[in-house]
Amino acid sequence: MATLSSFTLFKALLLLFSFSDSFVGILSLGIGINYGQIANNLPSPSRVAGLLKSLNISRVKLYDADPKVLSAFSNSNVEFIIGLGNENLQEMTDPVQAQTWIRQNVQPYLSQTSITCITVGNEVLTGNDTQLKSFLLPAMQTVNNALSNLGLSKEVYVTTAHSTGILANSFPPSSGSFRQDLAEYIQSILNFHSQTDSPFLINAYPFFAYKDNPGQISLEYVLFQPNKGIPDPVTNLNYDNMLYAQIDAVYSAMKALGHRDIPVKISETGWPSKGDPGEIGATPQNAALYNGNLLRRIQENQGTPANPSIPIDVHVFALFNEDLKPGPTSERNYGLLYPDGSPVYDIGFQGHLPQIDYSASGEKNTVFWIFSLLMLSMAFLLCA
Repeated sequence: MATLSSFTLFKALLLLFSFSDSFVGILSLGIGINYGQIANNLPSPSRVAGLLKSLNISRVKLYDADPKVLSAFSNSNVEFIIGLGNENLQEMTDPVQAQTWIRQNVQPYLSQTSITCITVGNEVLTGNDTQLKSFLLPAMQTVNNALSNLGLSKEVYVTTAHSTGILANSFPPSSGSFRQDLAEYIQSILNFHSQTDSPFLINAYPFFAYKDNPGQISLEYVLFQPNKGIPDPVTNLNYDNMLYAQIDAVYSAMKALGHRDIPVKISETGWPSKGDPGEIGATPQNAALYNGNLLRRIQENQGTPANPSIPIDVHVFALFNEDLKPGPTSERNYGLLYPDGSPVYDIGFQGHLPQIDYSASGEKNTVFWIFSLLMLSMAFLLCA
């Protein structure tokens, strides 16, 4: 009886310290993931760190500089993009405040957590706040100067993310151009990127184009499904998907302003698995096709038709469904995973969400200790 109880106890405790290996982890595809946290039911950052490790995802984009997240990922192989919100732009034009922010939110973590980029603002130029637009470039410059003053500018670069709404024309891709009303802002921002050797970030969502024009845009074209494609009449290059056409349109728009040396990266793209009745195409099946086909193309190191030697660089939106996001139903349903770590749909994107939670200090949580003590007490009673 005593021997049996000890063996049972050993197995129970072993389960507490071990992660299940009954999951299918995808190979490291070089993708990034957007880790949004506008929700009240998400796992703790330490559990998310374990989940992303099981998925072999090594690039994460945050919308802030959450110290709990940056601490939870210390001594991991994950590279972070962190964000300064639009509400911070005005204060970031002050060199003192910018340097203070870097000292508090970047410098303390760099020895253990890799932070490679700071996005200053998100989709500012397509908003309606003219004053905010005027703060964007000065804030980017001031934050970059603060990094330089602290000797960090070679380690961390500065950029901002734009929506495809900054384009006046996106097809054919060779005729891509920026909106005239934004030209004064964009030209200066491009000069900044050229001087600092930083990329131009775009949030690109073919879903929106399809939702607005389902009768004119082929679903196969936006989902990377087999289709005859659409030729560019100027270059004769054929485009079999909208995302690649959008990327090349941005390259053409930059070229028209005299810039050929700035890489374009996709800071957000994805497809919702659920939407309101008017959000045509927002289904689990379409989301699985979009993200699954995109992952396969990333795995193949594909470039776009106009830039075939430059593999597309993508951060998929998003890791989790976020139940507190405002707006239409689709906004809360872009996640690849539910908050419990299970996949929203099957694209082979399954990992393991650790059940044992650890605080940032590394101490085991109270629940773990209570459960362990109960197990030991039961074992002593059985052995008595």
